Amino acid sequence: MGIEPWLGDITTLEVDAIVNAANSSLLGGGGVDGAIHRAAGPGLVEECRLLGGCATGDAKLTRGHRLPARWIVHTVGPVWRGGGAGEDAALASCYRRSLEVASGAGARSIAFPAISTGVFGFPAMRGAEITVRAVSEADPAVWERIVLVGFDRGTYERYCNLLPVR
Repeated sequence: MGIEPWLGDITTLEVDAIVNAANSSLLGGGGVDGAIHRAAGPGLVEECRLLGGCATGDAKLTRGHRLPARWIVHTVGPVWRGGGAGEDAALASCYRRSLEVASGAGARSIAFPAISTGVFGFPAMRGAEITVRAVSEADPAVWERIVLVGFDRGTYERYCNLLPVR
């Protein structure tokens, strides 16, 4: 199993599944959520309407629509409330549940954005540490490739610094 950092736009990656850092409605929003909905096209919001939303820390699956990825795993990260409201556990759950949902669909490669570190306010370094720890626990017999996407250089460099040298 390879875990690799990547700098760029998650909507362009050719992997089996990409993860959407969604809000609980799953109907689109800002940041990576809005970018994924725009790139996937109007069929995505129609499919998401049928899912009935998603709880924080959980994940749900849709088709990739117009994206190169076959599937989109939608997960709802925690809003940062100072660290005493279970945010770390909820964020780790986003990564674990996304891996479970994607592997259940047959995915062998997946790309993650930095969940909750944008408008949800999760501290960036703390979020990156939780991300790397959670995906490092993934079953290497299942996953061929796990990509940690940094849309900005700072996020990308945090992943580079936390991942073992390849």
